Amino acid sequence: MLTRKQHELLMFIHERIKETGVSPSFDEMKEALDLASKSGIHRLITALEERGFIRRLAHRARALEVIKLPEQATTAQTRGRQPFRPDVIQGGGRPMTTEPANDIRELSLMGKIAAGTPIAAIEHETARYPVPEAMLGAGEHYMLEIEGDSMIEAGILNGDLVVIKSTDTATSGDIVVALVEGEEATLKRLRKKGGSIALEPANRNYETRIFGPDQVEVQGKLVGLIRRYH
Repeated sequence: MLTRKQHELLMFIHERIKETGVSPSFDEMKEALDLASKSGIHRLITALEERGFIRRLAHRARALEVIKLPEQATTAQTRGRQPFRPDVIQGGGRPMTTEPANDIRELSLMGKIAAGTPIAAIEHETARYPVPEAMLGAGEHYMLEIEGDSMIEAGILNGDLVVIKSTDTATSGDIVVALVEGEEATLKRLRKKGGSIALEPANRNYETRIFGPDQVEVQGKLVGLIRRYH
């Protein structure tokens, strides 16, 4: 039996991983549960781990995996939420229900991007990689190779390949490809603070950088991650 806070944290982690592919940072967890300090998050994480609901992934800073959900949560999801099956209108005018596809889409790898000090902006394709359609959804996508360690607490490591959906808009809290002052690109969590834009790292060794709205251009939003093991 989980406490209310343990249940809230577990479901927050589960939904964030399902949405972005990476576990939330301790700061995000603290903010989501309205706790005063990260020590409370540490205690909740330990309790969930001891009860077998989550586990910490080795060699990845603060990366978590949800192993199971409370029975009441899975039951409620089954009762209240039917699988999403869009209607597709064919030439004959009759809708049909689509089945999940195992299709692959080739995406362009557009070089490296810094998760640390910004490096040169994205310029040209350097390779192509097959990516499952299930990871992508609608819209244009491309890939970038991470260079640096400023996003390690979001589970994004040096050498990872990130899948980016092309967009020029983002909501506060999204991890985005940001073009800074038209010259340098970086991968950071975007925060909107009044009339300013903050590019927030996920590594306590780096500082959040604050810019005016005309200094930052969103070029894409993180939707997936691919890790190569050598």
